[in-house]
Amino acid sequence: MPAPTPVRFGVVGSGWRAEFFVRMARLMPERFTCTGVVTRTAERGAQVEAAWGVPTVRTVTELVTGDLPGAGRSPDRPELVVTATPWPVTPDVVRELVDASVPVLAETPPAPDVEGLRDLWADVGSAGLVQVAEHSPFMPAHQARRALVADGVIGEPTSVQVSSTHLYHAVGLARRLLGAGRGPATVHARAFTAPLVDPVGRDARTGATAPQPARTILATIDLGDGRHVLYDFTDNQWHNPLRTNRIVVRGSHGEIVDDTVTRWVDERTWLTSPLVRRQSGIEQDLDGFDLEHVSFDGRVLYRNPFVGARLADDDLAVAHLLDGTGAWVRGDAPAPYPLADGCQDHLLGLAVEESARTGGPVTTVAEAWAHD
Repeated sequence: MPAPTPVRFGVVGSGWRAEFFVRMARLMPERFTCTGVVTRTAERGAQVEAAWGVPTVRTVTELVTGDLPGAGRSPDRPELVVTATPWPVTPDVVRELVDASVPVLAETPPAPDVEGLRDLWADVGSAGLVQVAEHSPFMPAHQARRALVADGVIGEPTSVQVSSTHLYHAVGLARRLLGAGRGPATVHARAFTAPLVDPVGRDARTGATAPQPARTILATIDLGDGRHVLYDFTDNQWHNPLRTNRIVVRGSHGEIVDDTVTRWVDERTWLTSPLVRRQSGIEQDLDGFDLEHVSFDGRVLYRNPFVGARLADDDLAVAHLLDGTGAWVRGDAPAPYPLADGCQDHLLGLAVEESARTGGPVTTVAEAWAHD
């Protein structure tokens, strides 16, 4: 069979998260092509061109029409555009792209606040052109857990406890594991401060040796129909090695605790089995360090389609999002993460923050995107 045509995407923005997407094209040119990046200034554009090896322009119009620099260049139009822009800027960029009939993969969140979410949905929701780059559910281990839940291994899913990432990311992961919709929800949250050493930041080791005050938010989210979420996040938990990831998915017939699955078999039997990661490149394995698959009781739940690129789990999630969005644009796959879900995730994340701030419960209503 002929090799698939690479997914062609442009990027608006040149910050830390934008580079994740561009890196996928650099590592896997047979699968992804970055047609160009929009930067605000020519100076920043020159830096991006030198560091990332992609052309840059100053406007969205230049990007989507393929009006890129280079003598004799033919128009280089993207199939979709990733918006990796500051929160207040994202809604306007999304509107501009939708007005140009260009599919969008918008970094999270799609708008800063509840009113912004409502306004954005009113303007572009019916277009059906916007996906959200909520990467957490696309990480390999979470895809494996979702496969177990979908197969009914732990029965009907009823709750998720998540302590790894924050707000809309955690909500999006929990809702997808539970198969929850976008209806009303009630949030109770509290904030606590306690000492914690913080040795690693986003960019480097901090050199810190003494504990400093760190805030933790604990919250419960009642999604209705007996389904609920327990949320637990401490400042900088993404990077701090002193706070590990934890996830529990509970169901009517068992539970998944991190990488351990306990489930009911019959009235006399219940079993416990691990989720097993197969990593190449360890000891005498000379194939190079890479994730090959995640299995359960001898059955592969997740197989890495990007073997050879040597990607970390977060990068694999980005690659899955780009690949899935490209397939959706071409009509070959369902929408990977529709705008309606991105709006709902951020709505509940904002409710967690509001409840933690006020000390009282927050109840959300079914918004306009609830039944999309």
